[in-house]
Amino acid sequence: MADVLLTLIMPDDVARHVEDLLLSRPDLAPGFTTQAADGHGTAMPLLEDAELVAGHAPRTVIRSVGPEADKREMLALIKRQLPRASVFFWMTPVIAAGRL
Repeated sequence: MADVLLTLIMPDDVARHVEDLLLSRPDLAPGFTTQAADGHGTAMPLLEDAELVAGHAPRTVIRSVGPEADKREMLALIKRQLPRASVFFWMTPVIAAGRL
């Protein structure tokens, strides 16, 4: 099965739990990258006073490359363990990946 890039976007407080889940399953996520981001738009509810003032909500992005079956299992694991986590995701095909 071909490799895919799984991108997850979530509230910062949820990210700690997702990171712990991924670290507990190196078979599904032998490595991943996290990055701070700001969520904008009508699909992004602004709940805190600071978010309303800033006009965006802090988010964490987690990316992981690997076999599609493993990434689908990662999504299932997150859904089982954190059913109300509010994680937005997408998967894209990877043309090439490696180390230089």
